[in-house]
Amino acid sequence: MNMTNWGFICVVVLLSRYSETQGLTHSRFQVKNHGYSTDPKPQFKEKYFPQIMDHFNFNSMGNGTYEQRYLITDEYWKSGSGPIFFYTGNEGDIWEFALNSGFITELAAQQRALVIFAEHRYYGKSLPFGQDSFNIPEVGLLTVEQALADYAIMITELKQQLGASACPVIVFGGSYGGMLSVYMRLRYPNIVAGALAASAPILSTAGMGESKQFFQDVTSDFENYAPECRDAVRGAFQRLQDLAQIEDYGRIQSAFSLCKTPSSYKDIHQLNGLLRNAFTLMAMLDYPYSTHFMGSMPANPVKVACDTMLGGADLLHALKDTAGIVYNSTGDLTCFDLYTLYVECADPTGCGLGFNSLAWDYQACTEIEMCYESNNVSDMFPLMPFTEKQREQYCSKRWGVIPRPGWLKTQFWGDALSTASNIIFSNGDLDPWANGGVRKSLSSSLIAINISEGAHHLDLREANDADPASVIKARKMESDTIAQWVKMERKCLQRGF
Repeated sequence: MNMTNWGFICVVVLLSRYSETQGLTHSRFQVKNHGYSTDPKPQFKEKYFPQIMDHFNFNSMGNGTYEQRYLITDEYWKSGSGPIFFYTGNEGDIWEFALNSGFITELAAQQRALVIFAEHRYYGKSLPFGQDSFNIPEVGLLTVEQALADYAIMITELKQQLGASACPVIVFGGSYGGMLSVYMRLRYPNIVAGALAASAPILSTAGMGESKQFFQDVTSDFENYAPECRDAVRGAFQRLQDLAQIEDYGRIQSAFSLCKTPSSYKDIHQLNGLLRNAFTLMAMLDYPYSTHFMGSMPANPVKVACDTMLGGADLLHALKDTAGIVYNSTGDLTCFDLYTLYVECADPTGCGLGFNSLAWDYQACTEIEMCYESNNVSDMFPLMPFTEKQREQYCSKRWGVIPRPGWLKTQFWGDALSTASNIIFSNGDLDPWANGGVRKSLSSSLIAINISEGAHHLDLREANDADPASVIKARKMESDTIAQWVKMERKCLQRGF
């Protein structure tokens, strides 16, 4: 990237100032009497932005638009000069992320920022073709590049409408949204001054790394709580396999309270996927307090799961009860329907349900690579391979597309990020996605923050009395770094760069 002399100075000064703050550990988010409330409840306004359908082909849709939803609050904003904190929405309803990313509004209250949460095209209510959005070929406009262009256009036009041309923009995102924040800084550095990418697996989803890593890391969460927990889970799956081999389907139905009796290998495969998915979600969402994000979870769900596995007299019933932590948190279900509670797709870690699951399945068939598999050797789950060939066969049949391995790496640099700047990569040690992301700082402005006792983008959540000291420290580092980015970008903007 070519830079003017002043632009280079801006970066150098910022880097030196960041290095001075790394030793700070006490966070103003830690207590509630340090000058501002740690629990702001912003009144988001739900609005719709007339967004271009196809940014890259004038012939396909002309200048056709769709209504892209976004949430906005200027409750804390110093109008016209305060920064803009922009959440790059990911694979779901934007309200779900806004209500579970309280750190952003806490930071906005401190730094007097405007806050915008933008919904990703084809998710929530941002459906370019309404109920027909997942038809072929209409679904073809669902790409990472189109989503990034959506955000770039929205930021640019809203800044103009709000008289905010001199306001630095910082993007935030968790998981896939964190990937998008990284990509926004890489693709549109003229628009975005910096990015906080929480739990962003930018390497593994670009086909880099080991296919066995993810479920190995899920297993490690349970193993680290108690090795006998891992052994109990593995033993329960082995017992299930033994019954399946002799086709004792009645016993399997009874043990797992299934609504219908399994009758084939396909049903058993589906059951294995459903059960494995429960452990995946509990590992990801292993927060120190109860949450209602991606479903209802108790505090410390890995501990609860292991105590359930180790407290049952029968391994199969214990496995069923453990899965029930995810699928039957209310206790209202009298039986488990294999094909409505879990949908197998091109993402072995789960696509969810409804329209959002269709969108994510399509993305997992095109740009997002997730050929993760369990092998029952390095992990505690049944042998469930998912190869590039299997992915190609599934995606060709389901969506009429052939995946392009390596495309995401080509588009967004893979691990060759040394010439980028102003990105924070935060990851929690409890998160099975962590090792698919950047765990070591690559330069003074490409900062890796590792959070012991941290689950999936815990740092984006609002402050909580149960937070470990590690996430309080991480938020402090993030806060100070973002403040420096804003300060330097404002100086650059004032000088016309």
